[in-house]
Amino acid sequence: MNNSNIQLATLGGGCFWCVEAVFNEIKGVKKIVSGYTGGTAPGKPTYKEICSGLTGHAEVIQVTFDSSIISYHDLLVIFMTSHDPTTLNRQGGDTGTQYRSVIYYHNDVQKEIATAVTKEVASYYEDPIVTEISALGIFYEAEEYHQDYYRNNTEQGFCSAVITPKLAKLRKMHADKLK
Repeated sequence: MNNSNIQLATLGGGCFWCVEAVFNEIKGVKKIVSGYTGGTAPGKPTYKEICSGLTGHAEVIQVTFDSSIISYHDLLVIFMTSHDPTTLNRQGGDTGTQYRSVIYYHNDVQKEIATAVTKEVASYYEDPIVTEISALGIFYEAEEYHQDYYRNNTEQGFCSAVITPKLAKLRKMHADKLK
């Protein structure tokens, strides 16, 4: 593995537990950190502050991946088809700006790819895509109990009702990209 192939992607598609669970299944993903970014409130926010909707931060995951195994383009296609990118500030029962669909790019190449992928997958949906594409600001790691949440809480009600069906959809749509 060449270190120049190791890249970062920062994505928000509603609850970070859901997005993290999806990307834990993907070949080439080396590490996932749940966290917060995109807000205006100063200092490191807490989960409680994020949930208030007053900080402006989104729940996101930061994915470390090997681009020789999975491309940024393919990661974004998986991301855009594993949540609803057509609902503004909402995923399922979760509502608020912290649950917005967003791609935080790390460089201009990622910005171009993100723009292209949103156009590419637009035909998959009846409604227009509202996914925000923004430059990454400061990323704050979420509290420890949010890390690897699904794997540690598979039987919890939210996990079995919301995340498990997302993973079933992922396995059908992207079987060739799974570990």
